[in-house]
Amino acid sequence: MVILIGNQKGGAGKSTLTLLFANYLTLVKKRKVTVLDMDYQQSLASKAEKAKILENEPLYDVVPADLKLFPSLHSALSSRSGEIILIDLPGKMDDDGLLPLFAAADIVLCPFAYDEFSVDSTLLFAMVLRKINDKAPFIFIPNRIKNTVKYETRAEIEKVMQRFGVIAPGLADRVDFQRISTFQTPLILYPVVLPLLDLIYSQYLEWGEQT
Repeated sequence: MVILIGNQKGGAGKSTLTLLFANYLTLVKKRKVTVLDMDYQQSLASKAEKAKILENEPLYDVVPADLKLFPSLHSALSSRSGEIILIDLPGKMDDDGLLPLFAAADIVLCPFAYDEFSVDSTLLFAMVLRKINDKAPFIFIPNRIKNTVKYETRAEIEKVMQRFGVIAPGLADRVDFQRISTFQTPLILYPVVLPLLDLIYSQYLEWGEQT
């Protein structure tokens, strides 16, 4: 199973969401996971290396890779029974190497914020991906929601987004997200993230537990 975590806008929270989901799948659901870090910054691969230096063994393999290597990597990983491949995508869409990834996606997770620039980038990402893959569930995830801020255009934004996918429960803005690593998610975050991750798992992944 291939799960893309992407958005055209950098800083949307793709890498953090990838770590959250990878840790959840391995620690809570005991699934086999490989993370392909295809973001240009490769921050996940750096975190994995730092964990090893600190003698904290990562829960899963984090493989830094160029987009052009995806077909070969996909072929190799597909032979592993029950493997879940999480892919942290680049924050840009100007590379034709993205097309095979879009086509191969079984699920797409798209973190976004309710500001105008983020929404425009999010919708462009959704439109392009949907032209290539109109089958994979597309899940928009509101990120860094501030309880003190009133999002006046939220209803209008969500109405447009629902043309391309579903909108999941959001993640509150918490400084603790900066402490997530490739070997743990701070326990204080579990009440914040479990409603979202449990929902995604039960609705879109649970059927794959025996495959």
